[in-house]
Formats: sequence, C-alpha cells, structure tokens
Amino acid sequence: MTARRTTAPSPSLGEPVRISGRDGAWDQVRADLEEHEVAVLHARLADWRPDRAGGPRLRALLGRDWDRYLEMTHPDVRTRFAASRVLLKFAAAVALRVPPQAVELGYGPTGRPYLRGYDAVDISLSHTDDLLLIGLATKGLIGVDAERADRPLYTRGLHRHVCTPHELTVLERLPAQRRGAALVRMWTLKEAYSKAIGQGLRFRFTDFGFSGDGRPARVLAPDGAPGTGVEWQFRTFSVDGGFVVSVAVSDAGFGGTRDTDARTMLDPRVVAAVAEALGDDADGDDPDGGEDGLLDW
Repeated sequence: MTARRTTAPSPSLGEPVRISGRDGAWDQVRADLEEHEVAVLHARLADWRPDRAGGPRLRALLGRDWDRYLEMTHPDVRTRFAASRVLLKFAAAVALRVPPQAVELGYGPTGRPYLRGYDAVDISLSHTDDLLLIGLATKGLIGVDAERADRPLYTRGLHRHVCTPHELTVLERLPAQRRGAALVRMWTLKEAYSKAIGQGLRFRFTDFGFSGDGRPARVLAPDGAPGTGVEWQFRTFSVDGGFVVSVAVSDAGFGGTRDTDARTMLDPRVVAAVAEALGDDADGDDPDGGEDGLLDW
C-alpha cells in the first residue's frame, strides 16, 4: 500500500519507499537522496528473512555483527536483528554504490549505528512487529521510528510517564477517540528525535515534547516553548495501512552530499577548506598530487 501523509506536506522529504525484496525500488531510494538528501524505506520481515541468505552469505552480509547475531538466543530477536541489518546494508550500498557486504556498521557509545568509513551518509533503523524501517541522510543527522497505529499507549496510561505538561494538556483537549493516535504520533516523534541525536531512551521523554496532531511538528520545551530551530525537520507518515512512521532530520548547514559514491565522496569543498586552513596556495596546488591525488583511492 502506498504511504500517505498524516501531517502537512513538506517539499524536502519524500514519501517512504516500499522495498519488497532485493530487487525493490532502489532507483527511487537513490532519486530521493539526490532530490531531498533524505531517503526513508520500509519493508516487511518476510521479504528479508536471514535464512534466505544461507549461512556463508549471511555471515558475509552481517560482517562485524555476525558474533552479535550468534549470541542472540531468541529466534524472533535473531531474525529481526539480522533482517534489519541486511536491509540497512543493501540500502547503504545503493547510496554508496558498493556491494552490500562491503558496508560495515559501527556503533557509538549509546548504541547508535553508523557506516564505518562513510560519515557523509547518516543512518537510522527501526523495527516493530514485521515492519522494518531505514533512514538515510546526506545533509545531517537522521532518526526514524515505527509503531503500530493501534498500539494502546493511551489506554494503558503511558502518557502520564512520557509526556510533558504541555503535551498532557494538548491530549486532554482532544476528543477521547483521537488521543490514542495522537500519543502514538508523539511517541514515534520522540523516539526518532532521540535516535537522531544519539541519546535513545537516555533522554527522558518528559524533558521534551511535540505539538499536537495536525500541526507542523517541532521540538518543544516541557512548557510548550520552542525547543529547536529551523535546522530540524519532522514528518509523520502512515505506511502499509497499520503503522505510524516518524522521521527526524537535521540540517548540518553545510549542504547535502550529492555524490555519495564511496569512490568519490570526499567532498572537494571540504578538501578546499582544509587546504585553506593549512595555508596551502589559493590555486589548490598540492605537493602530493593535488585534489585529484586526494580523491584517487
């Protein structure tokens, strides 16, 4: 099912792309990166089950994650872990134009994944039930999160533990039948933003919030005051008819990296800036071969 918008449209973030298998709509993923500097894709677990790869191939695809995979004892946890990493590597491979097995994942102190050796492309992943979600960005940080639209967060009283005072007021003003959906949206936005800044659940959800359903999303202080500027963009979508997907993207202010090919992604602008800072000649001459020499891997 085609994803539909659940918030006000924005020209700088495309619709999530459904990837039904390894021969999926990768051209659209690449086109979104080129046009929006952001690509979001989702898939179903059944299309990316690790047992389809076979032992040796799966080991090659997982790379450094192979040992973590073997240490997991619950079969469902193992399957989701492997499938989400394989999907992420296929997506990153499309951006970097390298084989999926050449992509290696690293993890920061809080567990946030990143592409080892390719810091111009930021990544995020999420999974819930049988939905897999991947985010790629070339202009800054990205965080993605997914949740079932019908998850009973409000009826279980979770709002009292994860919402700011302002959010609680917003929820109470909504008709009772809309509060559940609004809380799921707030929850996924909080998760996406926390993942983007690398904090996960270490950043208490009661310390920051979001505007109510139907309004452009932005980070708010507990009292409802603005918490971030225009450098952050947020969107929420409904995908596959039963899942809420939220995306948080920051603009680092340096412009997007249009060329994400792993062989040429050393940005000439960065090279020029470094050369200037080091006092090199203004004409870009370099004793080791100049810019071409730096870019020739």
